[in-house]
Amino acid sequence: MIQLKLQTPVVAGHSRLGLRVSDRVMVLGSCFADNVGAKMESLGLDVCTNPFGTLYNPVSVCNSVARLASGVPFREEECVMMGAGAGLVCSFNHHTSFARKTLEEFLDNANARLEEAAEAWTKAKKVIITLGTAWCFEYKKTGEVVSNCLKIDGKEFERKRLGVRETVLLLRSMIGRHPNKEFIFTVSPIRHMADGAHGNQISKSTLLLAVEEICSSFPERTDYFPAYEIVLDELRDYRFYAPDMVHPSDQAAGYIWDRFEEWAFPEEELPVLEERQKELIHSRHRPNTIL
Repeated sequence: MIQLKLQTPVVAGHSRLGLRVSDRVMVLGSCFADNVGAKMESLGLDVCTNPFGTLYNPVSVCNSVARLASGVPFREEECVMMGAGAGLVCSFNHHTSFARKTLEEFLDNANARLEEAAEAWTKAKKVIITLGTAWCFEYKKTGEVVSNCLKIDGKEFERKRLGVRETVLLLRSMIGRHPNKEFIFTVSPIRHMADGAHGNQISKSTLLLAVEEICSSFPERTDYFPAYEIVLDELRDYRFYAPDMVHPSDQAAGYIWDRFEEWAFPEEELPVLEERQKELIHSRHRPNTIL
């Protein structure tokens, strides 16, 4: 009897870096990075995830790494009033979840988080980076690439797409400055459909080509996990997507984590993770006792 194949399996193999439960980890990048970081934290790993909020483009990721490495506090002149009548203060380095009603509140919160994250960066052995898009927004008044447009009028920004060579140079410089760290790269499987289907593919292709060159240049300290390929090839059915038909569903996110776990952790580490997963499930189903 012929067995019908309904998937295109993506063979990931095993990471040459070997992520361990005892490793201190920094996770940076798109909302896919948020999901990975949250899962690792729930399993009790020592992880710091997106201390400035979600990041999408390579420039913002590299700028954030530079800030973590320097630990230089955020200053008043970096503060920005958000647009659309929000009445909140933030910065172009942060996600809007960091916005506060006053400059003092924003700086106190941002710098407290920076101090904590800079220490985590110093101790981190592994860095997991998820790149979302090659498109960037450049603030016309200063020429800086922003991590978030803060609801400011789009006319204040110039939108541009990074090229492969430009992206490679950014990532190579970042990795070269931190010879004591190992970097795991992924490309977010979440499509940026505002660019159109073709524009999204060009953007993702730019990131994929750049990461391929980086992993070839630093084979002993970098690796690539094919999250993008797993979602688009193995999970191409829309039942694995959220209602917006762009983001992976919870089921798909769980499947990707399982694949990442098998790929990233050596075999002897898997029983520890399995036991922690059991404890997590048990804790979530623990009945409340009223005394």
